[in-house]
Amino acid sequence: MEKVSTEAAIRAEALRLGFSACGFAKAEPVSDEMAQKLDYWVNNGYHANMAYMERNRHLRLDPTQLVPGCRTLIVVALNYYPQQRIPQEEYQIAYYAYGADYHRVVKDKLHLLLAYIKTLVPEVQGRAFCDTAPLLERYWAVKAGLGFIGLNRTLIIPGKGSYCFLGVLAIDIDLQAEHHNMPISCGNCKRCLIACPTKALTADGIDCRRCLSYLTIEHRGEIPDEYAEKMGNRIYGCDTCQRVCPHNRNAEPAHEPAFALPNEVAALSRDDWHQLSPDRYKALFKNSAIERAGYEGLSRNIKALNK
Repeated sequence: MEKVSTEAAIRAEALRLGFSACGFAKAEPVSDEMAQKLDYWVNNGYHANMAYMERNRHLRLDPTQLVPGCRTLIVVALNYYPQQRIPQEEYQIAYYAYGADYHRVVKDKLHLLLAYIKTLVPEVQGRAFCDTAPLLERYWAVKAGLGFIGLNRTLIIPGKGSYCFLGVLAIDIDLQAEHHNMPISCGNCKRCLIACPTKALTADGIDCRRCLSYLTIEHRGEIPDEYAEKMGNRIYGCDTCQRVCPHNRNAEPAHEPAFALPNEVAALSRDDWHQLSPDRYKALFKNSAIERAGYEGLSRNIKALNK
């Protein structure tokens, strides 16, 4: 029987656990170009009021400082494209927030993957991350050969699209990083830039001060009228730049049960949203990413649509 490499065994287990893609990158400081792009983005205020983007720069630019002793980053993607969707005439929430909080789901799977790796290399140590630390997940996903970063600033996996959560497992053993001939641009396509309701997508990246996802989720305070009038029927997040992306035309529905849209949420009418009480909100969205905005933030978004 042909011997299977450690890398191949880990990738096979990652796919068995439900991940859509898995790759390996050497843990090292990011490129000078990436560091300059991040500094430019922050220094120009594109991060809006997300002050955490200003902190821990040294950790964000070097995973070996974030996780001392780590030598390899295992990067995974987990599909969340929904099988059932909220009817277009009703209030819309971003697809990623349909089901259970993705942080927990992805990290739980990464912990299972680490447990499997320990059966191959008992002495291995590692830490799992999913949007929970100063780590440039999309940069490392590209380095690991998963895909490329599109003009909409999402990671696009050729043949699968961009509706994927990213997770990283930082481990203290060397794995063979693979080199891929991955496209580095969207070619002549600019559909996302044209479709963006508030023109938040720029050549320099996303200007979060204008982005409906930021304004309806991260932003505290009232949504400026000039952007509120562009919300349409969005009350949490905005998937426009992904919905128009040609790479998502053939997106396949996720098989992860935790990401399914609950029937009681799918059944909510506009009147139901307007009458949503704090207790009902807690019952519907406990352990959901929608908790990020809070009851007050979600109520603010609904009111902004009806000024």
